[in-house]
Amino acid sequence: MTGENVLDYPFDQPKALEAPREWAEARATCPVTHVRMPSGDVAGLVTGYDEARALLSDPRFNRRLDHEGAARTSTTEDGGMFNRENKALSQMMSEGHRRYRRLISPAFTVKKMEAWRPRIQQMTDELLDAMLAKGAPAELRAEFALPLPVRVICALLGASAEDQGRFAHWSDVLMTTTKYTQAEVDEARREFEAYASDLVEEKRANPREDLLSELTQISDSEDGRLSHAELISTVVGILVAGHETTSNQIVKMTALLLEDRQLYEAVIADPSLVPGAVEEALRLDPVGGLGIPRFISEDIEVGGEPVPAGTTLFVNLSAADRDERKFPDADRFDPCRPNAQQHLAFSAGPRFCIGQTLARVELQVVLDTFVRRLPELRLRDDPDALRIRTGVVATGLEELWVTW
Repeated sequence: MTGENVLDYPFDQPKALEAPREWAEARATCPVTHVRMPSGDVAGLVTGYDEARALLSDPRFNRRLDHEGAARTSTTEDGGMFNRENKALSQMMSEGHRRYRRLISPAFTVKKMEAWRPRIQQMTDELLDAMLAKGAPAELRAEFALPLPVRVICALLGASAEDQGRFAHWSDVLMTTTKYTQAEVDEARREFEAYASDLVEEKRANPREDLLSELTQISDSEDGRLSHAELISTVVGILVAGHETTSNQIVKMTALLLEDRQLYEAVIADPSLVPGAVEEALRLDPVGGLGIPRFISEDIEVGGEPVPAGTTLFVNLSAADRDERKFPDADRFDPCRPNAQQHLAFSAGPRFCIGQTLARVELQVVLDTFVRRLPELRLRDDPDALRIRTGVVATGLEELWVTW
């Protein structure tokens, strides 16, 4: 790290669908760039593809920042979602990670997630029917992109979709960087964990055909069942990640494709492009948020540059996915890109996103349905007028008005 020019992070982004110029500048300048977090702490930022993949794949380091000297991400007293004290989560992310993933991975196989495709299609059609019935224009995020992943994840877990408003609020608060106070975080955390605890107890007492019931029954001859605290952290994690990130991605994917109508029309003309278009939308995410942190617990090198123990690094997945050394003509949306699936949108290595197949199925169903049922779908507003949600870790667009 140069240490001479500390950039405020996340970077300003005048146009929501254009990546910050600092991503490319950082890649061209240094493997690790100094940035100042919203908390005021300084961390290192990794923006190159090879460096990002190597760091994410290194089993020595994880995203928990509850170590002495780790950079805080938030203005709240607890330092933010990565710093927040959580013994069960820390254990699951560190020495207990291999055991935890072995226990829950069978519940997220490709076969099991693909089996959800017909039901996701049904939910998609129901929400789209309701949106169309109200008439154009429609605010896509509120009418469609938020409720669909919540319905899916609630059905998967066996939770009530009627609680979707509470999930969205709790998630937003827990992911704050500057938007909420410590008191609001404490209240949201208390309510969310109490809700998750009650749900776990209910599934233990009356197991049904859902994921959480399956998780509560998991046993392992060597390690025993998942503990109650682990199950609570799992439920909270699935509800947050399962709807927040997918909701944001539905909105961003739609905006990227409608910003250039030729792209959208190409998928209408050839629906076989849907999977490739989804991968490119994931790779070209222009609103990457903070990225994934890693606390460096021993001296290492990143891209040939020494990084001392005690450093906090943030891997910006979206910036790495625009690395020209990996993806030629990287800023171009190409649904036929041969190596598109090698993007890092779902991280990499032993801690990759376990829900990536479910997210891919949801995005593919949504895009396939849009191009089939809404060939005249358009943005209502100029793309330059789109605004980014700020003050939280997982960013997206504030709203997306569409017409047809």
